[in-house]
Amino acid sequence: MPDSAPIPVPVPTDAYLHLAAGGVSVVLDATQGRLPAIVHWGAGLGSLSEAEVQALALAAVEPTPGNVVDQPVRVAILPEHHAGWEGKPGVVGHRDGADWSPRFAVDTVAVRGAAAEATRVDGRLVETGAAVVTVAATDAIAGLHVLLEIELLDSGLLRARATLLNVGPGVYSVGDVTLALPIPVRAREILDFSGRWSRERVPQRRDLVVGIHEREGRKGRTGPDAATVLSVGTPGFGFQSGEVWGVHVGFSGNHRHYAEQLSAGAQVIGGGELLLPGEVRLAEEETYRSPWLYGAYGDGLDDQAHRFHRFLRSRDTHPATPRPVTLNVWEAVYFDHDADRLIDLAERAAALGVERYVLDDGWFTGRRDDHRGLGDWTVDLGVWPGGLHKLVDRVTSLGMQFGLWFEPEMVNEDSDLAREHPEWIMQTGGRLPVRGRDQQVLNLGIPDAYRFVLDAMTAVLTEYDVSYIKWDHNRDLIDAGTAPGGEAGVHAQTLAAYRLMDELKRRFPGIEIESCSSGGARVDLGVIERTDRVWVSDCIDPLERQQMMRWTMQLMPAELLGSHIGSAVNHTTGRAHALSFRAGTAVFGHFGIEWDLTQATAQENADLVEWIRFYKEHRALVHAGDMMRADEIDPAFQVSGAIAADRSAALIFVAFLTRPTVSPRGRFTVPGLDPDKRYRVAPVTVGTADPGRADPPWYADGAGVVLSGRMLATAGLHLPGSFPERVVLLTVTEQPAR
Repeated sequence: MPDSAPIPVPVPTDAYLHLAAGGVSVVLDATQGRLPAIVHWGAGLGSLSEAEVQALALAAVEPTPGNVVDQPVRVAILPEHHAGWEGKPGVVGHRDGADWSPRFAVDTVAVRGAAAEATRVDGRLVETGAAVVTVAATDAIAGLHVLLEIELLDSGLLRARATLLNVGPGVYSVGDVTLALPIPVRAREILDFSGRWSRERVPQRRDLVVGIHEREGRKGRTGPDAATVLSVGTPGFGFQSGEVWGVHVGFSGNHRHYAEQLSAGAQVIGGGELLLPGEVRLAEEETYRSPWLYGAYGDGLDDQAHRFHRFLRSRDTHPATPRPVTLNVWEAVYFDHDADRLIDLAERAAALGVERYVLDDGWFTGRRDDHRGLGDWTVDLGVWPGGLHKLVDRVTSLGMQFGLWFEPEMVNEDSDLAREHPEWIMQTGGRLPVRGRDQQVLNLGIPDAYRFVLDAMTAVLTEYDVSYIKWDHNRDLIDAGTAPGGEAGVHAQTLAAYRLMDELKRRFPGIEIESCSSGGARVDLGVIERTDRVWVSDCIDPLERQQMMRWTMQLMPAELLGSHIGSAVNHTTGRAHALSFRAGTAVFGHFGIEWDLTQATAQENADLVEWIRFYKEHRALVHAGDMMRADEIDPAFQVSGAIAADRSAALIFVAFLTRPTVSPRGRFTVPGLDPDKRYRVAPVTVGTADPGRADPPWYADGAGVVLSGRMLATAGLHLPGSFPERVVLLTVTEQPAR
């Protein structure tokens, strides 16, 4: 443990623990040597006495109805079947058919907080702020030891994980390690996400009823249809109000999220890694550690999302430099690589104010289309005589960073690598898996395959001045076994991908990585531990992106979400949009361009300069402020924005998605500002003004209007009239007190 790390404080194994931070309280019952159970997780309770906590715990004990076990059922964070819990158990496993229902007895409990003096002990009550509680427990008969870590972060975000150790003879086969967090019965409505390629993070709601609402990800990656954050809240909860409890599994491989209600009335939300048969078989003294299960409570979805955002922004690894304006050349050239053309794009981009240039797929040996070359990570000298030096040197001389595309976990069958090492392709059953995008998965769980990819990438990154990797992953893992036996290998593959990212960051300090997985199919808190942004979707149609960005922000803040201006006619949907809508949508994220700039008109280039200038002027606010999403009053438009932490300023986006059924539509509100401060709200026009807009009187020739935060949140402002598929930008600036 580093010298600066807090020292764990041992506490009795017959105690209650109250953790409080960020307006959230978590009260744990760790009495009688049992695994900890949550008595309360939700809004802060203030400082408590031992007597108050004992009363709170007593008030939570259920009566014993008929035809169940003869004692109140207590669900631990790692739920135990032996206690009478008939829901999903915490540990599913066996030792040759035995030891499948462990009964753990607690050995030690410790608290590690920011400062030992911040921990107060009142008899059997331990009260602290943001802290980690570690609980070690053993079942001597089953030959199992477990270490639970339960942490309340400064943001009020709760997270937990379990490490299972086999201390008995022989092999213990692990099927699942699942953590569960209880939620109150007033939480009745489920919200999670679905989606598909190019339309990720589609919200879906349903009632919580008796049984399990379970979302399994069996793609070997997070998936475009991932639950992302599975929440259960009071009926009708929205962005600004309504209690909501949610979970997210911080893992990039197979996983599950679930909400469960028993017929006896108890209900929990939880999740963990989804293990395939035989993936984790623990020999004596071997361990399995689950991914973090994150729990986020909030009064409204924005409050919940802020807990994720504040945690991510507090990390030492969070991007500290302003997020550079990025040009990615994929939709400009696809596989048609030509040095002069790509240098011309670089020069045009630099003239506009672009700060990072990314060369996408197609630069390596034999890669003229989707069907060949993956795995052969050497520059194609037939296309690039003399290598990439000419392009890289020109990009960097123009003052831009240079980024390069890789897909390290994949291989084409038509490649030198696959011909030399067919056994490195993930497979089972004596057959190759069905192809996806004409490619297979390279088994990084095989040490030689891992070293090959690491060495190949290291060679390229050493030769060229590459400061950014666009890391793609363009297919699901099907029949993901390890030759020659074919044993399932998704677990090992995911951990190997993490190791590869970590090692490249160690070898090349300062290099940034984007998680791009055929768009937004690897968006999770496991991959973001070692990457610097995610690509939200391969679809950059701004109408689609309005929704995808809005809902991806339930987990991640704007600065981690790649958000680009595409061409006038979108390559994915065929829709045509004005530059102002494309740019006004892209600016609320990590802004960039993915467009053949040789096709831009002189006016479009002039407008791009203005949009880039606007982004640079406001990115500090967008990338550090609190996200705000106003609750919908009409599906024809939506209001969102970023509000400075001190509530001194905000940038508001009013997006018109379609035509309303009545016109004019009325007023919209701006929640989240200081109710007692006065603000000037003024419209902003960037570049060419949109036609078809009817300005209300409060615009006052661009001067806007001054209102209090309370008035803006409750009375609001009249909407301008606008064509659909447009964005209106508003600046909000604090005014002197009267």
